[in-house]
Amino acid sequence: MSGILYVTGTPIGNLEDITLRQLRILEEVDFIAAEDTRVTRKLLTHFELKTPLVSYHDHSGNAAAQAIADRIAAGESCAIVTDAGMPCISDPGEELVRICRERGISVQAVPGPSAVVTALSVSGGSTAQFVFYGFLPVDKKPRNEMLTQLQHESRTAILYEAPHKLCRTIADLRAICGDDRVVSFCRELTKVHEEVLRMALSEADAYYAEHAPRGEFVLVLDGAVQEDAPLTAQDALTLAQMYLSQGMSAAAAAKMAAKETGLTKNEVYRMLHQED
Repeated sequence: MSGILYVTGTPIGNLEDITLRQLRILEEVDFIAAEDTRVTRKLLTHFELKTPLVSYHDHSGNAAAQAIADRIAAGESCAIVTDAGMPCISDPGEELVRICRERGISVQAVPGPSAVVTALSVSGGSTAQFVFYGFLPVDKKPRNEMLTQLQHESRTAILYEAPHKLCRTIADLRAICGDDRVVSFCRELTKVHEEVLRMALSEADAYYAEHAPRGEFVLVLDGAVQEDAPLTAQDALTLAQMYLSQGMSAAAAAKMAAKETGLTKNEVYRMLHQED
């Protein structure tokens, strides 16, 4: 009988955020697949856990994922963890989960903190609809493609960024999204020096030129304001025809449609008679 892969969250900063279930799973599994065994070993040592670790990260490759899946299929249980937060989100664990699902291995979530949702909740921006973009690509073409998407993205957009790349990202966002687009800059979440600054991109450009970025950042970018498309002559004609069908006279229908679309009454009236 195969074992279970537990997708296990860990604290994103404050170790008090670990749950009783996470501690139990991390102790009971046969082994833990960790993004960085040194980071996870510190966590285990803090809670006096001695579960064996195996390394599984961006460069591990398919063979490493298959080897972990083989052990689980043979009956061992495994917890996959990332350095902080929920694994498999912008993370190599995604591939391992896919392989286990394809092989019929049970995958269970042991949820915990997520930097994405944590940042969103304290950002001060809209939380009604949001989309996670992860890290901006480094290469020019895919980076520009993603920036263009962000330019027109009407939902709140969430990105990750490293401190040494933040100023470039702000400059790129400002160039394509404009000076006034507002971003919440969230760093060191749940830690002693937690900070959330909300400002327009033009302000952020100046601020971080004077204050060197420190710590890992989550950027919560306000959605683009969607401008209503101007109503056309065809829209005015359609409205006037609708009013006609409701029993209005041609003159009254033209007057109502003109009021709603900005055309003149005579223009709408003339189009109605051209349709006769």
